[in-house]
Amino acid sequence: MKKTLFKYFVELTGNPVASSLLKSVTTSRWSRPLIQPFANTYRINEAEMEHPIRHYDSLQALFTRQLKEGSRQIDTSPNAMISPVDGVLSGVGKINTDQTFLIKNHQFGLNEIMGTEKKAATYKDGYYYIFYLSPSHYHHFHYPIDGEIVSRYALGGVSYPVNNLGLRLGQSPFSTNHRLISEVSTAFGNVAIVKVGALNVNSIQLYNASKECVKGQDFGYFSFGSTVILFIENHPNFTPTVGLNTEVKMGQTVGEWVQ
Repeated sequence: MKKTLFKYFVELTGNPVASSLLKSVTTSRWSRPLIQPFANTYRINEAEMEHPIRHYDSLQALFTRQLKEGSRQIDTSPNAMISPVDGVLSGVGKINTDQTFLIKNHQFGLNEIMGTEKKAATYKDGYYYIFYLSPSHYHHFHYPIDGEIVSRYALGGVSYPVNNLGLRLGQSPFSTNHRLISEVSTAFGNVAIVKVGALNVNSIQLYNASKECVKGQDFGYFSFGSTVILFIENHPNFTPTVGLNTEVKMGQTVGEWVQ
């Protein structure tokens, strides 16, 4: 029961009014008494948090916490792709024709996720990863590979300011979830990083509009519930190195381009 209640606080609901109320409570100092019970319920590792738990003045402050430097090890091998987040790998494999992907309890095609058939075409016959971040997880996202941003856009149903980037969502709703897509040009082809936020609120925060991508670099976070999807352009030498339902840490190798 307690886990279900806490999950609503950080993943929100399908009801805009309820989501707005939960957001107000979670971001206020009134939620401070919930911090330690939340940490206990989800067995959050307090030793790796940037600050002692008493430092956080709201439940959302705890949810969006940073980690101590050195808490995650980054595989720096140039041909290794790392996990961009801490999470559970709820989907992984080859992208087949007409395939759908289970995200937030709904099935979506590649075209729907990427927004257009033209955008999706780059990743057909490639590979995909779906990372689910539970309330217990660290909620920042990092670059999975070195490269350069060649496209960054947002999709969903309402206006969406992203740290003064002036981005706006498209008109097609994605189960009312906002999503921000970063396409990275790498030495092995394109990689799309799709950040899917919470229901009914703008919950994806970017630090800046830099185009440089450094593997392992923190470039934003989720303020509420989240999923991250990676689409990898088809490459004859790419191989996933982790299996379905694996619990992964940011920086851990999840795939590699075999030389």
